[in-house]
Amino acid sequence: MKLLSKKAMCNSHGQDSSYFLGWEEYEKNPYDVIRNPKGIIQMGLAENQLSFDLLESWLTQNPDAAAFKRNGDSIFRELALFQDYHGLPAFKDALVQFMSEIRGNKVSFDSNKLVLTAGATSANETLMFCLADPGDAFLLPTPYYPGFDRDLKWRTGAEIVPIQCTSSNGFRITESALEEAYKEAERRNLRVKGVLVTNPSNPLGTTLTKKELQLLLTFVSTKQIHLISDEIYSGTVFNSPKFVSVMEVLIENNYMYTDVWDRVHIVYSLSKDLGLPGFRVGAIYSNDDMVVSAATKMSSFGLISSQTQYLLSSLLSDKKFTKNYVSENQNRLKKRHEMLVRGLKQIGIRCLESNAGLFCWVDMRHLLSSNTFDGEMELWKKIVYEVGLNISPGSSCHCTEPGWFRACFANMSEDTLNIAIQRLKAFVDSSDNKDDIQNQQHSNKKKSFSKWVFRLSFNERQRER
Repeated sequence: MKLLSKKAMCNSHGQDSSYFLGWEEYEKNPYDVIRNPKGIIQMGLAENQLSFDLLESWLTQNPDAAAFKRNGDSIFRELALFQDYHGLPAFKDALVQFMSEIRGNKVSFDSNKLVLTAGATSANETLMFCLADPGDAFLLPTPYYPGFDRDLKWRTGAEIVPIQCTSSNGFRITESALEEAYKEAERRNLRVKGVLVTNPSNPLGTTLTKKELQLLLTFVSTKQIHLISDEIYSGTVFNSPKFVSVMEVLIENNYMYTDVWDRVHIVYSLSKDLGLPGFRVGAIYSNDDMVVSAATKMSSFGLISSQTQYLLSSLLSDKKFTKNYVSENQNRLKKRHEMLVRGLKQIGIRCLESNAGLFCWVDMRHLLSSNTFDGEMELWKKIVYEVGLNISPGSSCHCTEPGWFRACFANMSEDTLNIAIQRLKAFVDSSDNKDDIQNQQHSNKKKSFSKWVFRLSFNERQRER
């Protein structure tokens, strides 16, 4: 007799993805410049550690906030007692103002339409519970964040249908790709409830264009479905073009006078823009009163502590600090991004041109022993075990083309990133790997055979899902 639930015993969490397996290998043998200099360097974690000094400086200059005081008097008791799950009004007001600031104050947000959640993971799952029933589907452009297979599906029972984007146009969303994904859902007898996009994209590090956003709004309007825009990297845009929120396009095109207005929802978090993933601060913004009401009730299962809200309401209300922080953080991200791109280019590895995020989308197709996902996994294992770098293979992000990898650059020191680049250079320069590259270059000349291998590997991968 089984005493556990089906959910406890199922294997649909996605923990066996190479994305998570790489983390496990890193945790067994983590790099440390003194204690373990030959260990694995973590390049699979999209974490922003470049601007901690700015945050720590603010804390030093504002001791009352960190000590839970107001005008010198302790409010510890007030914060420690029960708080309504709607959240502290001062924090919600400060958060929506910060969201507007990141968007160049081109749009404003109403704190009454904001639902606080314990991180963006909780926000996305809560929206799934609000918008979809078990067996309903959301369309997601590929490549997408591997954690979505867990966040959107595991507990909700919702399904994901990929919108297949390719390198031929820089992985941009097209009308034909949207329509094909919708038809694929219909072939699988799935009811499509919406589209979810990340803007800026994780793992691409690119922002959606206005044209893409307008295309998405037209699509969801025609199909009478929802659009979720996950904008947790909105403050990390360090190069042109600038970030454009879906809210801005909604207003520009007068969608506030249509039913589409209530079917567009934004997910936000302070994990990436402020580098505070451990604080577990996420949010849902929706114009639909019923979604706000339901999500607020659900948020009681994953609240942000009152102490966290009080501290961050003080920090975010300091407009001089936030303006300086956002600008300086973007400059540091730009410098670090350029360092990785330049270092990889010098060893013959190129990246997708990007302007945001904490990572690069790295093209290693020329390093594959075969143009298949087996070839990608073979290369990934060498990079993890021989080179000592944990990067995320494109297949874990559901990329349709073997040989792309996501490499994070903001969660380590400059010296550590230099070591990572040097390790990869030594690998590429190795005689054994040169043989692999020459073999691959030779096989690439046989174009028809390569295309056949790609179709075969892709079909096999689809059957495995």
